[in-house]
Amino acid sequence: MRTALLQSSGRPGSVVENLKVLDETAGRAAAAGAGLVAAPEMFLTGYAIGDDIARLAEPADGDSADAIAEIAARHGVAVAYGYPERDGERVFNSAQLISADGTRLANYRKTHLFGCFERNHFTPGEQPVVQAELNGLRVGLMICYDVEFPENVRAHALAGTDLLVVPTAQMHPFQFVAESVVPVRAFENQMYVAYVNRVGPEGEFEFVGLSTLAGPDGVARARAGRGEELVFADADPVFLAASRETNPYLKDRRPGLYGSLI
Repeated sequence: MRTALLQSSGRPGSVVENLKVLDETAGRAAAAGAGLVAAPEMFLTGYAIGDDIARLAEPADGDSADAIAEIAARHGVAVAYGYPERDGERVFNSAQLISADGTRLANYRKTHLFGCFERNHFTPGEQPVVQAELNGLRVGLMICYDVEFPENVRAHALAGTDLLVVPTAQMHPFQFVAESVVPVRAFENQMYVAYVNRVGPEGEFEFVGLSTLAGPDGVARARAGRGEELVFADADPVFLAASRETNPYLKDRRPGLYGSLI
């Protein structure tokens, strides 16, 4: 499945403008043959927007989800995007996957919140593995800091995730995560990992870009630079199956030795 990674911070604070960016991007992605376009963490509203996070938060089935479903269906391409999700009085840092026919397939709430900023604005999610079937692949969702916990990604591997989509807001000076950690996660768990980042200054943060789609051989199939960019790469189930047959990590595990980890 050709996957398009939208490396952009959009227009922080403007849901309307970010929907326009997503609409234009979905059109470009579909024209290039993509089956999925992925946008960064909190793309719908912006990340470093303070109390506007709570003001702009919406339910998973809210107006913006309906607008993105219409975008997906009109262009015939699935969309994964980050947004602040409101559920009663709680706000979650969430990512949602919508199919090419506009069906809401999966919604994930970030389980590991990073730093005081996120802990002040969000409630942590409690479900580590969220998946959906898309174009012959089992697609999992995770957000930014979550991928830095090997237990999280291994849980996806054991649940059969083929392509792990990770909307992120990776900031300076942690660019080594995009450069080194993500390809290693893909290799050690025998999956594709699509890590799609924000870019440039926003509030107190400097987002580093470097979005990538890494394969199960640990090789980056696509790597963005430090500016706004749309990059493409393929997640190939045939190559994935062959790689899993060759690499015995998951087969050679000895879970009985790992009790001390929990």
